[in-house]
Amino acid sequence: MSAEATNPDTGPELRSDTAPGRRRGRTRLDLRRLGRAALLGPAPRDRLPDAISHLADAHRAHHPDADLAVLHRAYVLAESSHRGQMRKSGEPYITHPLAVTLILAELGAETTTLTASLLHDTVEDTEVTLDQVRAEFGDEVCYIVDGVTKLEKVDYGAAAEPETFRKMLVATGNDVRVMSIKLADRLHNMRTLGVMRPEKQARIAKVTRDVLIPLAERLGVQALKTELEDLVFAILHPEEYERTRALIAAHAGEQDPLPAIADSVRAVLRDAGIPAEVHVRPRHFVSVHRITLKRGRLRGSDFGRLLVLVGEDADCYGVLGELHTCFTPVISEFKDFVAVPKFNLYQSLHTAVATSGGDVAEVLIRTHQMHRVAEAGVIALGNPYAPAEAPDPGEERVDPTRPGWLSRLLEWQQSAPDPDTFWSSLREELAQDREITVYRADGGSIGLPAGASCVDAAYALHGEEAHRCIGARVNGRLAALGTGLSDGDTVQLLLAQDAASGPASGWLDHARTPAARIAIQRWLREHPEEAKVQPAAPRAPLPMVGARGGGGNAVADLPDATVRLAGCCTPVPPDSVAGFVVRGGAVTVHRVQCPAVEQMRGLGRTSVAVHWRATADCRVTLVAESFGRPHLLADLTEAISREGVDIVSATVEPPSEQRVRHTYTLQLPDATLLPALMRAMRDVPGVYDVSRA
Repeated sequence: MSAEATNPDTGPELRSDTAPGRRRGRTRLDLRRLGRAALLGPAPRDRLPDAISHLADAHRAHHPDADLAVLHRAYVLAESSHRGQMRKSGEPYITHPLAVTLILAELGAETTTLTASLLHDTVEDTEVTLDQVRAEFGDEVCYIVDGVTKLEKVDYGAAAEPETFRKMLVATGNDVRVMSIKLADRLHNMRTLGVMRPEKQARIAKVTRDVLIPLAERLGVQALKTELEDLVFAILHPEEYERTRALIAAHAGEQDPLPAIADSVRAVLRDAGIPAEVHVRPRHFVSVHRITLKRGRLRGSDFGRLLVLVGEDADCYGVLGELHTCFTPVISEFKDFVAVPKFNLYQSLHTAVATSGGDVAEVLIRTHQMHRVAEAGVIALGNPYAPAEAPDPGEERVDPTRPGWLSRLLEWQQSAPDPDTFWSSLREELAQDREITVYRADGGSIGLPAGASCVDAAYALHGEEAHRCIGARVNGRLAALGTGLSDGDTVQLLLAQDAASGPASGWLDHARTPAARIAIQRWLREHPEEAKVQPAAPRAPLPMVGARGGGGNAVADLPDATVRLAGCCTPVPPDSVAGFVVRGGAVTVHRVQCPAVEQMRGLGRTSVAVHWRATADCRVTLVAESFGRPHLLADLTEAISREGVDIVSATVEPPSEQRVRHTYTLQLPDATLLPALMRAMRDVPGVYDVSRA
């Protein structure tokens, strides 16, 4: 964009040494010379193409059949509209869109992206209008240019920056190429940041760290992310940067074991008949700094990793098998992102192997296509919005560039009209660097940030209806709303029937997503009196005492033995049962599925045959799970009474998070009444589950 810049020669430390792993084959362009040549006005006919010849070469390297005519027209419009404008470094302004477009071209961006990149500052900084761009280059280019155009401070004041990012993110939701250009734009501005005042450098670097770098990570554009990280590192942490730089410089004078290990790997794969390329991939500055913090003293092999590129997915696992056979694997370092890709499209096998000499090398194994996506992310997808050859009008387009995190962001930003709330929530959202997938009990999945709880799942699934949530089942078991979720969990949210129910202030302690936090905070603001109500102190259980259960209709094949029905499983006719002799000579009767049966057998208890009497009456213990509400106990006892069942005893546990648990021991006149009784209890308003104890 139109951020100020400096002479590249004034800050070599931010250019030449930023990414030690960058390719060294391509000569850095003299954009100042090209820009001044274009700025001087009418020039020889061969001079204008010369200004974009490197761009054309980079584009044709990825897209040999690309039509360069539209790029030529876009450059002519950009150069003529920016003519006379200078960057703060004294460079002609046209050097900036040229550099941004060249960054994208080298990553493999398609022609529409490059066209919009050349024009990305024209509407913001010149007299060119969006209507002119649309008329000349079409709706797609116009939409992208509009998406990256900043809002004016004169109109928005201090809110201009957060509202500009909101605008870009909303536009990215419809066309991810908007953010691709923004990231390349910020990279070039960060490369040329040295002439600004230190405090302004720090402000721009912090926004880059908190917003742009996480977005680059989520979009999978590692090539831009790693260089942005190094540039921010140099500005915000100059002392650590210099120490890391000195470490890398000292390592350059030492013998590096990685090339020899790479030769050994090539030999192993050649003997195995697996076609592969093996490269030594140096770590960038921030990566070296992180590994230093993790390991302390660095080994020679810690300054880089091996990259193995193969043709097919299956070859990745073939390479892995050969490496683990011929070297000693470091099992703790193994990760499979091929079978389970990261949420930013990244795929690769990660492992580490130790040689006979004691050197340990980290190895990345991926196909050539995986490598392109790992470096360029969504940019490597080409044009994801191109129509299919024969699209089905009734079929929804599957967009790999619209992942769950972006959908969540676009949803909650609508509920954050305040720029400060949006800005702080955006940084919190982007600070979550991992994502999990949880599954709904009724099918489908929900993407959530790592560390999310049932509260977050409730608002992600039900929106503001989640105010009525009073609990959940996680993997089939009842769980409190504050329960944390793990990747692969199945979650079922339980909603109260009372529409006036609302969240407690304590929910904020468990909410990790902005959507949940914003919705809870808004409800608490709108209901200040209810928000102040504190939950009542837990009460002791209220027992309704009755006779203790005996043997019921069970008869043991042991003369004069006392028979008792086990309280752990409360068997009733016609359950299959087993009896065991316990202390005192009594016989305890269990359902055969009861876990206690195996325990009894393990303890060597004497097994006794048991059968049911012909009489139909029986005793059973039921547990009713319900939402807390007035008159619930009365309604439940009335429902039980209507079925003609006697209550032997009952216990009501203290309420917990609006849930109440009732335990009833009941005497049934006929065992066949049990299913109807359980249905009648479930039909009581507020009761969501009834089960045998």
